[in-house]
Amino acid sequence: MILILGGTAEARQLAAALVADGVDVISSLAGRVSTPSLPPGRARVGGFGGVDGLADYLRREHVSAVVDATHPFAAKITRNAVQAASLADTPLVRLERPGWREHPRCSSWIWVTDAAAARAAAEPARRPFLTTGRQSLHDFRAWADRDVLVRLVDPPAALLPQRWNVILSRGPYSYAGERKILTDHAIDVILTKDSGGDHTVAKLNAAGDLGIPVVIIARPEPPPVQLLKTVAEAAAWCRSPRRLRRFRAARIALVTR
Repeated sequence: MILILGGTAEARQLAAALVADGVDVISSLAGRVSTPSLPPGRARVGGFGGVDGLADYLRREHVSAVVDATHPFAAKITRNAVQAASLADTPLVRLERPGWREHPRCSSWIWVTDAAAARAAAEPARRPFLTTGRQSLHDFRAWADRDVLVRLVDPPAALLPQRWNVILSRGPYSYAGERKILTDHAIDVILTKDSGGDHTVAKLNAAGDLGIPVVIIARPEPPPVQLLKTVAEAAAWCRSPRRLRRFRAARIALVTR
C-alpha cells in the first residue's frame, strides 16, 4: 500500500493516477479545512499522533512507501514523515510543486523569512491583501487600524479587527478575477507565501501589471529526502520496484556523511 500525505492538488492528481493503475493507495489529510477536496480512492482525515504514531501506522498497515505531498509550508508534518519513515524503514519521497523563484518578476518582489518579517516589510501599506493563510492571522492583528483584505478557505477561528474584510474562496483563480479584486479594493500591497503552482499565481501577475508591491514568505528548508517536482515523477517512483534499494542507499549516504 502507498500512503500519500496529501491536501494539495498534486496529491489528488497522484492518487487519481495510481488508483487508475490499480495501485493500493490511501490518502491522509490533516483535516485543517472543513470541507477538504477528497482524492480518488481511500482517504483518512486527522493526525497520526506524532512521529511514533505515524511510524506505528506504517508498520501496522504494511505501508510499502510514503509520498509526502503536503503543502510546501507544512514543515512539521514533513519533519514527522522523515523521522517516522526512518523508524519504520519505509521508503519516502517528497512531491513538491516548484515555487515562484523562477517567475519573471521574482527579482522585483520582497522576500522574507516569516510572517512577522512580512508585516514589517509591508508596514507602510494601508490596504494590504493578506493571503498567507489562517494560521498566520495573529501575526497581523496590529493592523487593526487599516483596511486589510483577507482571503481564506474557511472562516477564521477568532474574530478579526472590525475594519478587515474576509473573502472565503478556494483556487484556482483567474487573472481577470484577481485583477478585479486588486482594483476594487484599491490594494496597495500583496502578502503571500511561496506556495508555487499555476492555480494561485494570477494574483502575482495582476499585481505586476498594476504596479502593486508583493511581499513573499520564502519556503522552509527542504527535507533531507529525494525531492520530485511533478506528479508523473512521483507516480513513476511509486510504481518502481527499485525504490526500496534507492531509499536504503540514500539512508546509508546520509549516515556516512
